[in-house]
Amino acid sequence: MSKGSAQGVARIHARRGKVTVRMRSAFKGWMLAAGLALAGLSPAVAQPAAPGEAAATAGNAASAPAEATIGNSAAVAEQAPDAAPAAPAIAADGAPTVAGNPLVGRPTDRLMSIQPQVTENGQRAMDFHNNILLPLIVAICVLVLVLLVWVAIRYRQARNPIPSKTSHNTAIEVVWTLAPVLILVAIAVPSIGLLSAQFKPAPSGAVTLKAIGNQWYWSYQYPDHGGIEITANMLKEQNEVEPGQRFRTDADGPRLLATDNRIVLPVGVPIRLITTANDVIHSWAMPAFWIKLDAVPGRLNETSFTIEKPGVYFGQCSELCGARHAYMPIAVEAVPPAQFAAWVRSKGGSMPAAGQASSAEIPQPGADNSAGALEDAGTADNMTGPTQNVTAEPATSPQGATGNPGGTGDTGR
Repeated sequence: MSKGSAQGVARIHARRGKVTVRMRSAFKGWMLAAGLALAGLSPAVAQPAAPGEAAATAGNAASAPAEATIGNSAAVAEQAPDAAPAAPAIAADGAPTVAGNPLVGRPTDRLMSIQPQVTENGQRAMDFHNNILLPLIVAICVLVLVLLVWVAIRYRQARNPIPSKTSHNTAIEVVWTLAPVLILVAIAVPSIGLLSAQFKPAPSGAVTLKAIGNQWYWSYQYPDHGGIEITANMLKEQNEVEPGQRFRTDADGPRLLATDNRIVLPVGVPIRLITTANDVIHSWAMPAFWIKLDAVPGRLNETSFTIEKPGVYFGQCSELCGARHAYMPIAVEAVPPAQFAAWVRSKGGSMPAAGQASSAEIPQPGADNSAGALEDAGTADNMTGPTQNVTAEPATSPQGATGNPGGTGDTGR
């Protein structure tokens, strides 16, 4: 081989070597990019916890369930999210401090069905939805789709150049008349029964809870337990409050749903819910209880339910009531009856006799004996002294009241 040929071969090998090096570099770059992408999609690596946080983290991990059912199907399972970190007392005024189940009683990511129900009516409504409404809707949609496809193929122009002139078909008319009637009957019978159950009066011994809607917060009264009154406002985020003020934590509940004071109700005891409002129409809605009851000014609406499982449940006002309608959350903490009795005593209330029917007077907002009117009267008494409730005699006039047969005073005005 000549000297020139040898140099040419050397140059070719050098070029091939450079190409090989470049391909290897590119391949390494692609592999690195793919690894970073996969690392971004995979769960984050746990960071080492501080010594003071190790015990709390271990306790939360031990108490959190490994798996939990999402929605109403046992076949759909999701990994439960991490437990809420340790936080100060949720309610420093004596209310039980329970964080609740992060998958029950609140909105959940990727939930494909109704919230898990914890009342008898809620479970009945869920069965009605899953076993009657959903199959009927699917069957109707499939039937309509099949008919559309069949008509588009069977009666297309290429197959029927001369269209049929048939105007009546007795069999088809009977079917499309009877089928909707049967469908409506299948829906109406359980629907009317469920509607009746939702407004069934509460039995004797029920716990009466009066919810009063205000712009824009909820206030509550327990007329059977010594007149306990609670005001519940939404907890703001940490960046929305002044330093030193209380803000929402994960233990309080989800964003826009946590309140500074939770309503405490007993488990397994009938609850009589009475709603009204001070200003405009609100709606007390709790999805996990299957409850949505309007709160109308000047009117008392009533329903009843029984909570079957302890926990913390969240809802919202469901009637457009003004600019801050979205900031009227509802937080209910369901506890055993003994714990409820202890909470009542911590609030300065008293427990009624067992099985005794409710005899407490529940006045309308604005009435003379309502809580607001009594509070205003007490404030006025503190400032000006007690008001003497006497009727002053109207002044009489010696002059005749021509054309005024009503006499003196304001009678008849």
